[in-house]
Amino acid sequence: MSEGAWHTTDWFTSPWNFMPEVRDALELPGTVHVHDVTLRDGEQQAGVVFTKDDKLRIAEALAEAGVHRIEAGLPAVSPADDAAVREMVKMGLPSKIYAFSRCITDDVRRAADCGVDGVVMEIPSSHHLVEKAYRWPVQRAIDASVEATSLAHELGLTVSFFPIDATRAGLVEYLDLLETVAKDGHVDAVGLVDTFGVLSPHGVRMFVRQTRERMGVPLETHFHMDFGLGVANTLLAVAEGVEVIQTTVTGIGERAGNTPMEETVLALLTMYDVDTGIKTQSFFELSKLVMQLAGVSQPSNRPVVGERLYNVESGIITTWVRNVGDELNESFPYRPELVGQPAPELVLGKGSGLDSVAARLDKHGLSATTEQIEQILAEVKARSLEKKGLLDDGEFLAIVEQVRG
Repeated sequence: MSEGAWHTTDWFTSPWNFMPEVRDALELPGTVHVHDVTLRDGEQQAGVVFTKDDKLRIAEALAEAGVHRIEAGLPAVSPADDAAVREMVKMGLPSKIYAFSRCITDDVRRAADCGVDGVVMEIPSSHHLVEKAYRWPVQRAIDASVEATSLAHELGLTVSFFPIDATRAGLVEYLDLLETVAKDGHVDAVGLVDTFGVLSPHGVRMFVRQTRERMGVPLETHFHMDFGLGVANTLLAVAEGVEVIQTTVTGIGERAGNTPMEETVLALLTMYDVDTGIKTQSFFELSKLVMQLAGVSQPSNRPVVGERLYNVESGIITTWVRNVGDELNESFPYRPELVGQPAPELVLGKGSGLDSVAARLDKHGLSATTEQIEQILAEVKARSLEKKGLLDDGEFLAIVEQVRG
């Protein structure tokens, strides 16, 4: 077990992750690529609208962060998407540009005409969804998939076949659909699509292995967060050898959203020793950009990118932070600069302790007796409870002046 894998200058995770009893059961791939779907599935979050300029700004930021593939939109259903995809291709970004497409030949032609590298092609794979939601006979879905994937291949596009609602389909009907489309049409890769986020972690291994055994093509994850399992399920799929993960920035997307890129990439790096090549230092600013353009707020303590993630109010944790000095990994699992966050801030509130007051006094070059610090702390707690929030410097200094006379 290499100490460097779990304990570096940038992070401190569990050594248990790297014990032979754990690692020997994994089939980690040599590389893992990120396929970002923020500009397509992310925009499907209710109320989110990205203009052409928004999409180009986000695409440029994604490329700068090292994202390998960008799913730019669905050209066939929006002139704005069509224009954005075309412009994105012309920008010559280092990321590969993919379009999203229904299994409709006109969609495929429009995508190819934009000059994209590949196309993600959707079709429902569960018979009940085909018959009840689409009101199609199942054969129509099969025929459309065969025709459209064949055309995409003829037009020189890489085809990632995207069977919607796979995890609520019967296993036989799902696998038979894949095999038929691959045999009569064309499939370069298969998306493991958990449209409604309903697959348990214990089902991931079977999902991956059954699909790989029947298809023998590269696999990609696309898991939603309806039960909060997208990150865990994606990690488990990678542990089974899946090489491409589909994610969105900060998990925006339909309903509860998609698997968030930041948490997944960071977990792969720090818990599995899998470096995707993504610049994790870009996460905080990238998230702020996308959230601003999407008009979406997020919890202040959200993993990786929450704006108060590195605020410390608790008295005992404040003591830890003060005592460990620059060895911040004793108090946090990863250093703030690893994800582009500002340095930890010791804040004042109802949960603060004596060290919290002492630290704020030091910040302002002030001193106080032990008795005065105790009095200041009592007043800080009372004021915080009264306002139901943290105290700023002005409020703190007023208390200090009051106590010290």
